[in-house]
Amino acid sequence: MASFIPLILVFVIMYFLMIRPQQKRMKEHRAMVEAVKKGDEVITQGGIIGKVVGVRDGEVEVEIATGVKVRVIKSTISSVVVRSAPVAANS
Repeated sequence: MASFIPLILVFVIMYFLMIRPQQKRMKEHRAMVEAVKKGDEVITQGGIIGKVVGVRDGEVEVEIATGVKVRVIKSTISSVVVRSAPVAANS
């Protein structure tokens, strides 16, 4: 039994130093991707920078140049560079 204590200790340390921070980063990325909206400027994992012009289930339409739009899967967005201002409700 005493020989298993160091092995268990290694797994506990590995969980807190490696697995838990990775899960936290994944959760933050998922929240960021779900919050992407029209007007945001994004960077994809492929390095493409563009402005979001449409959001659908699971994908985003990104304008990378004037008149050039590409459809990108939401999960491939690596970061949001510029968040658009909230749209005011029309009264």
